[in-house]
Amino acid sequence: MLVKDRIIVPLDVPNTAQAIELLDKLPQVGFWKVGLELFVGSGQEIIRILKERKKKIFLDLKFHDIPNTVVGACKSAAQYDVDLLTVHSAAGRPALQAAAEAMASIGDRRPALIAITLLTSFDARELAFDLHIPLETSAYALRMAVMAKECGCSGAVCSPQEVAALRQVCGQDFTLVCPGIRPEWSITADQQRTMAPAAAIKAGADYLVIGRPITAAVDPVAAWEKICEELTDIA
Repeated sequence: MLVKDRIIVPLDVPNTAQAIELLDKLPQVGFWKVGLELFVGSGQEIIRILKERKKKIFLDLKFHDIPNTVVGACKSAAQYDVDLLTVHSAAGRPALQAAAEAMASIGDRRPALIAITLLTSFDARELAFDLHIPLETSAYALRMAVMAKECGCSGAVCSPQEVAALRQVCGQDFTLVCPGIRPEWSITADQQRTMAPAAAIKAGADYLVIGRPITAAVDPVAAWEKICEELTDIA
């Protein structure tokens, strides 16, 4: 896999016009993430535009509901012919298993079902005091990833700080997507569990989700190229 194909850039903007502006600024990017903000603002239109430009799509909607609703949402999303689709592991084993079975029944054109383990904005204190879960973030993320694999999911989203443990336990055929990637020359902002791009790849990440260090840079193309250069020696 080429270096640039391992980087997913989020279209974290509120509408189609701003998304197109980003796409035009960064034609080198081949893999884009569409999250809740843009999907609510643009819907199927942004998916159509990305497909027309022959881009890969990570539809990151983090479905989290009762099993029947999660299955229905996954089936509807699969019609967009995206590459990766997220469900939230906190929806529980029945929802994950039902969603995985639904995706398996679709055939070869189905998206890879990727489970969210724990948002990278969480730290251990919030996990313990706000959610009343008496586990370290790494232990909780690992437990959620193992459950997702047992349920038939294709991979998981995790912090780069947890990716080495997940890779060791879940194996090489389990896709690991890491947000919270911050080059040393960028700021962490609201991300709590971060890592530099090269370190995350070395730890076992398949894909890196890198947003603001690229999209909010004074020169997004230069930032993109700098990150690709940093990864060239290890990819």
